[in-house]
Amino acid sequence: MHNNDRSRVAVFGCGNMLLGDDGFGPAVIAELQSRNDLPKHVFLEDVGTGIREYLFDFILAPELAPYQLIILDAVDFHGRKPGEVFTITPDTVPAQKIHDFSLHQFPTVNLLQELSEHTGTVVHIIAAQVEHIPKEIAPGLSSSMREAVREASEKVRQIIAESCPEKCEVTLP
Repeated sequence: MHNNDRSRVAVFGCGNMLLGDDGFGPAVIAELQSRNDLPKHVFLEDVGTGIREYLFDFILAPELAPYQLIILDAVDFHGRKPGEVFTITPDTVPAQKIHDFSLHQFPTVNLLQELSEHTGTVVHIIAAQVEHIPKEIAPGLSSSMREAVREASEKVRQIIAESCPEKCEVTLP
């Protein structure tokens, strides 16, 4: 992602694969990479627990910022079913839930809003409700999160297809 083509889309998977359902984001990235059928301007990255570095780079060097940023992360929202996938934007995260996005030093909502305001980047967050995050190393997603990976992968593809320039072709099932 080192050119000035503002049609670029960055898809970042946040999470730790060693902590059960927390590995949701990286698992979605792996699923998307395995299909190898997204347009060339889509940048897929397993950012693990280091998304802040990318976001700061985008804010400090706006020419590096993508047109669109899709963030995938596991969350623990009260009242959601395990494996439930939902899309939110930084400005719709309820104040009492902002801390749910700090599992991986996830950026504050303010940082994401600053990115959007300073670079024009459109930010989407695709979240999935965790079933369980262990207190010690235990790799592997729960069955509900494995289903969520497939659903989130399709949501990413849909967002790209809906907002992609006409030159872009995304094959939807």
